[in-house]
Amino acid sequence: MPDFLFASDSLKGTLSSAQTAELLAAAARRHFPGCRTQAVPMADGGEGTAHALALAQGGRMVRAAAHDALGRPITASYALLPHGRAVIEMAAAAGLPLVAPAERDVEAASTTGVGELIKDALDRGARDVTIALGGSATNDGGMGCMRALGYRLLGAGREELAGRGCDLALVRSIDRSHADPRLARTSFTVMCDVDNPLLGQSGATRTFAPQKGADAACVERLERGMANYARVLERTFGESFDVPGAGAAGGMGAGCLAFLGARAEPGVRRVLSLVGFDRLLQDADLVVTGEGRLDAQTAHGKVVAGVAAACARAGVPCVAVVGSVEPGATPPAGVTAVFPTASGPMTLDYALSHATELYAQTAERLFSALAAGARLGTPETAPPRHEVPPR
Repeated sequence: MPDFLFASDSLKGTLSSAQTAELLAAAARRHFPGCRTQAVPMADGGEGTAHALALAQGGRMVRAAAHDALGRPITASYALLPHGRAVIEMAAAAGLPLVAPAERDVEAASTTGVGELIKDALDRGARDVTIALGGSATNDGGMGCMRALGYRLLGAGREELAGRGCDLALVRSIDRSHADPRLARTSFTVMCDVDNPLLGQSGATRTFAPQKGADAACVERLERGMANYARVLERTFGESFDVPGAGAAGGMGAGCLAFLGARAEPGVRRVLSLVGFDRLLQDADLVVTGEGRLDAQTAHGKVVAGVAAACARAGVPCVAVVGSVEPGATPPAGVTAVFPTASGPMTLDYALSHATELYAQTAERLFSALAAGARLGTPETAPPRHEVPPR
């Protein structure tokens, strides 16, 4: 009997990764009685990554007191995984959705809450911390986060700064003597799917600050401040951090590289590593992945592309069930077939309100086609089977 592995992203706003796996498993068992199915929740480093990894690894979501980007008390969640690992989504504490459009003030915003979540994870015994960058309301270069971890950002008169966006231009030196000593004994990874540098036209400020409420004059002030901050980082740590990826999340990428010695890794690649995907592939005859929409961005760090690439390396066939396909979009390398749930003319409202029914019908089409191919014995369509050596 074949082994099927289900590794789909959620279809945002409709079906979770776990729900897609249930529908796929039901269809698989109808057409391949006795088949083995296994599901692993997937994400690409964005919203929902911590929860997906907690499910996949037998971890748990924990709640901690923190502050949002404007310094207001909140309770935020992150994932604690087995073996002293933690996964923190930056957006859980410093996220743009936590700040109403009328309240957005990127010069006053800070990543302090992210540092508070990291400290809470250290208090709970984490020594391998992954931080998912993105979705932030901040442009502080990570200063607020590092201040929460014991670093002191000092102005010209040795006064301590709060670590907000407006402090980028004021910082003159960094006092490392009070940094949490556990940081040196902890491995840090940042999930980063953009390659923006810290400075310049494609840097943190000019690219992302306007999305966070900054007008043209504010952008110029922040850019000058970020250039000053970059010089202080280079003087303090002995190297330049104006590198690809450093501009992610308002310069949080640079802060993590400099202060935490973090290594940057594409989100989906880090998720695949944490769930042990290559090991799961060893027993798989076919992998079914998917996402809400297959489009031009799919090949650039999304779940379908990451899963398909891993399958290609392992020589395991991979198909994708997606909500829809953008006209002209081509599947990433390693995807042998795409099954859209919106297979005919329909409105978006209809597709969303009937998502479960449409997905179940598509799963049925997929496994009925596989069963037909297996009966015909066609190698191109039949799920490959592992040979059992004679005893």
